[in-house]
Amino acid sequence: MDSVRLDVWLWSVRQTKTRSLATSECRAGHVRLNGEPVKAATPVHLGDEVRYRVEGFDRVFKVKKLISKRVGAPAAQECYEDLTPERPKVYMPVMQRDRGAGRPTKKERRELDRIFGHDSNFGHRE
Repeated sequence: MDSVRLDVWLWSVRQTKTRSLATSECRAGHVRLNGEPVKAATPVHLGDEVRYRVEGFDRVFKVKKLISKRVGAPAAQECYEDLTPERPKVYMPVMQRDRGAGRPTKKERRELDRIFGHDSNFGHRE
């Protein structure tokens, strides 16, 4: 076997639950092969780099083995090398208010807008 369809390979190595989901992910542009957006039927070869966007982050794989049938998780992990960079640790400050304190005051609302990066002057005329 010289090549396998991209959607079949993604499904076979257990990156998507169904083959039709892999196909729709390719159509939506969430999958790239060697840096280029591709269709589901694009052939995958040994050594190719597959980028698959999941939950806003890219998973990067190097193809080590071509398979066309879904296999168990341990066997699937042997078919690719995971080159995914570590997800950044994001700290979001959370403002705590006393329960039953009512609506936030104008000062508290501006502070919330500053924390979350919203424009506090949105909708106001200058």
